[in-house]
Amino acid sequence: MSEEAILKRLEDSTRYAVEEQIRTLQTILDHNGGARYLASHFQGYNGPLNADSFRRFVPISSYDDYVGPIQALADGDDRPILSVDPLICFFYSSGTNSSKPKMIPYFDSKPGKEASYLAHQASAALVRRLFPPRPSKNKVLWFLYAGKVTETEGGIKAMAASAFPFHNNSQSKSQLLSMCISPVEVLLGSDTHQQTYCHLLCGLRYSNSIDCIRAPYAAGLIRAFHLLESKWRQLCEDIDTGTVSSEITDVTMRDAIVEFLGGPQPDIADRIRSFCEGGEWGGVLIKLWPELRYISCVTTGSMEQYYAKLKYYAGDSVMLLGGDYFTSECGVAINMERSNLPQNTKFVMLPTAAYFEFLPFDVSASVCSDAAVDFSGVEVGKMYEVVTTTYRGLYRYRLGDIVKVIGFYNSSPEVEYVMRAPKAPGEVLTEKSLISAMERLRCMLREETKVEIVEFASFVDLESSPKHVVIFIEPSIEFEESMVFLQRFCLLLEDCLGSIYKVQRKNRDVGPLEISVVKPGSFYELFRAAVENGAPANQYKPPKILRNRTIIDLLKRFVIMTVYQDSLDIL
Repeated sequence: MSEEAILKRLEDSTRYAVEEQIRTLQTILDHNGGARYLASHFQGYNGPLNADSFRRFVPISSYDDYVGPIQALADGDDRPILSVDPLICFFYSSGTNSSKPKMIPYFDSKPGKEASYLAHQASAALVRRLFPPRPSKNKVLWFLYAGKVTETEGGIKAMAASAFPFHNNSQSKSQLLSMCISPVEVLLGSDTHQQTYCHLLCGLRYSNSIDCIRAPYAAGLIRAFHLLESKWRQLCEDIDTGTVSSEITDVTMRDAIVEFLGGPQPDIADRIRSFCEGGEWGGVLIKLWPELRYISCVTTGSMEQYYAKLKYYAGDSVMLLGGDYFTSECGVAINMERSNLPQNTKFVMLPTAAYFEFLPFDVSASVCSDAAVDFSGVEVGKMYEVVTTTYRGLYRYRLGDIVKVIGFYNSSPEVEYVMRAPKAPGEVLTEKSLISAMERLRCMLREETKVEIVEFASFVDLESSPKHVVIFIEPSIEFEESMVFLQRFCLLLEDCLGSIYKVQRKNRDVGPLEISVVKPGSFYELFRAAVENGAPANQYKPPKILRNRTIIDLLKRFVIMTVYQDSLDIL
């Protein structure tokens, strides 16, 4: 299908979005009506399977409702439990707030493949319209980590969705490999830290070929550029001598890189040193990669906090493009105006990607209604939790994302991503209010110190009386005594933590805010622990609202200072 035909198909689907949604749902019901999960809800019903009967008999669900069926599939049960199609593998979710990621089944669904193809090809076409391909400057420095593949008890492979093309002998694999500057041995490496180093090494060796830098999420690029700042001398040494650092212990990856470097390259190494040795990293990307035109990654939601730092590295001459709203479960919405700032980014819902419903969300009470609406029922200006029915065995499934409808593209809703949905009604703190408050703290820190907040997360300490909110913050450098001024800002920070928090503080249901400062590098250890527990490095999103005790205890080990409204403890 030509690029023009793909974009016309996308345009037509949004023009008749409501009708396309009904057709999408009917296709799913006709195809998977015999699946055990779906059929169990229609026992005793002899009427037609359609949108009305589906919404009447099939309840809203969450991942917990699928744990049993997914475990059965993982153990090798080949009955049509969730879908009549054969199971290919499982996709890991991003696994941000649990010790182990969720497993999403990926079935060999023809209509599912067609929908996915349209979404991804339309996305690529939109980028090509902004940046037409160049024959000789066409490589991507793509921070991908596709080596983490496990097997279930039943012998079913599990991996990140973004890793699947590299473990599937298809045309898409060849196309992706031809785009990436890094050899396949790096993509399939066994250690994410070593892979990141080798990605940088490959990109620097052939810097004049790099057209763009990509990663699924902004957080992944920030980790890579931090590594560049700390390891540039060793990278230069490797390029200078045509060898690889002894820190790279993955033999297959190491051998591939030695061959890739093509011997000593002292001129290239000297050029990189000249840009890095001054310690000025603002706008450094265009200096290191002179043909670089754009950076592409998701910068909305919790990723918005990294945008300013990415812009700092990129400078004014390199464009930052936002990503799409795609999940491990399905494609949800596409970014039609990719050059917008994160706060102005809007996504157009994809009418053929899945069937979508929306649960009205009351931000003041931090709770969702049980009455779902479809495309025709959403209202501009209101917030909703997204519910999806997919071609691959999920039915009225809560994605856990809150979006705000800001308009319509033709007849398809345009939404902005707001935050992850609260886990329970009336939660003290939401992800959005925490991010807003921390941006306020960042501004205050910039005004008085040279310290940056690298990362943060929060949890509610239920063991204290009354309960109170704890915010972990990681500074860019070790705190000095002058940082006691944080104590002055605790009260000011509390005013930014949202209406529910303020009401509960006023009623004394919540105690004074606590800020726990952790030593530099603490959140990277959190990332490493998550990857070791199965979370895909490609899709890892640092958690903001912590609910898992293991994660909380890990961060507590790194606390070096605790600040309350009226006290200061140095550990």
